[in-house]
Amino acid sequence: MKGIRLLLLFFPVAVAAELLHWGDLVIFATSALAIIPIAGLLGEATEALAEKTGPQLGGLLNASLGNAAELIITIVAITAGKMELVKASIIGSILGNLLFVLGLSLLLGGIKHGSQRFDRSRVSLDGNMVILAAIAISIPSLFNELIEPNFQRVETLSLTTAAVVLVLYVLSIIYTLRQPVTNHVSHGASIEPSHAGPHWSVSRALLIMVAAVAGLAVMSEYLVGSLEVVTETFGLSEFFVGIILVPIIGNVAEHLVAVQVAMKNQMDLSLSIALGSSLQIALFVAPLLVFISLFLGNPMTLEFNHPEVLAMVAASIIAAFVAVDGRSNWLEGAMLIAVYLILGIGFFFLPAMV
Repeated sequence: MKGIRLLLLFFPVAVAAELLHWGDLVIFATSALAIIPIAGLLGEATEALAEKTGPQLGGLLNASLGNAAELIITIVAITAGKMELVKASIIGSILGNLLFVLGLSLLLGGIKHGSQRFDRSRVSLDGNMVILAAIAISIPSLFNELIEPNFQRVETLSLTTAAVVLVLYVLSIIYTLRQPVTNHVSHGASIEPSHAGPHWSVSRALLIMVAAVAGLAVMSEYLVGSLEVVTETFGLSEFFVGIILVPIIGNVAEHLVAVQVAMKNQMDLSLSIALGSSLQIALFVAPLLVFISLFLGNPMTLEFNHPEVLAMVAASIIAAFVAVDGRSNWLEGAMLIAVYLILGIGFFFLPAMV
């Protein structure tokens, strides 16, 4: 993780590129690289505060701020009217965690340790929740085709669905916090043994958190502002950037943690990070953005295209199957990565606004 912090050097470069008009390609590349360590620092600050506040309040803190970087980036994109980018990044984050991160963790952990075991009862609960979440946020997409062109009804369906999903997320947190824990910390909707986090004071953690949020806001604005030129230059659709590149940029630090603990044979924690992060996106970030978009004047509905819905539901089912037997191996990881790569290729050739 310390090596990633060297990428902070790109923060002043990105600022200079924006102020001195070095071109959108330079701005996009430097701001994207700067976001990676800033998101990592925000996650570390959240963990440090969670350790100081105890398992119950700390679990709530992690459940609320675990995907703060993703939330900030999407809020900036909503403000800029990049709704396709926002929706794609929501699905991309879920797919990235369930297929790529989980797959890479199983692959590298399995290569190093062979067949690995984990607590099936805990992980399977997250697996079931992931399937339920995928189905829940897919329902508006399936029904909207019959409701359109009545946008008011479409919007009402999305708002009510978002409200129900948020209530479900709150219930999952209450359930988790009421479970007996011993020296545990929350990742998403699960509470698992913590990896070695930073031992910062509360004041230092808060200061770093505020600075990270401010830095993410600035870099996200640069990233979104330079997106149009980048997509035209490289022949990429805004949809592809949202579903593949943005989730990777915003979650690299957390992804590395999941892989690192898997290689230390801590599969309960690794699966908890991958599944828990997906749950946060589906049950918290996505419905919250529906309400936030109203206040920003760019209403967003939970209406995704058919490939997005199909990929999300399929990935959730696959991840749940992996969690059923309480053991994993490197071949399962290779299969998950293969599915992610195939989907990525398909999304690359998918035209915008399917």
